[in-house]
Amino acid sequence: MPYVNIKVTREGVTAEQKSELIKGATDLLARVLGKNPATTVVVIDEVDTDNWGIGGESVTKRRLRGL
Repeated sequence: MPYVNIKVTREGVTAEQKSELIKGATDLLARVLGKNPATTVVVIDEVDTDNWGIGGESVTKRRLRGL
C-alpha cells in the first residue's frame, strides 16, 4: 500500500487542485510502479509559511522580500 505525503504552504490551494494532486500521484504510482490505485494513500499537508523555512528564514519573510 503506497503512502504519498505532499506538503505545500498554506496559500490558497483549492479543493480542485488538491483533487488533481491526489489523482496525479495515484496515477503516477500505478503507471510507473504498477501499484494498485485502490490501495494508494495520498495525504496533503498544508503548512503555514511561518512554519516552513528555506535558507535559514521562513517562507513568510522570503515572500515579503519578493523571493
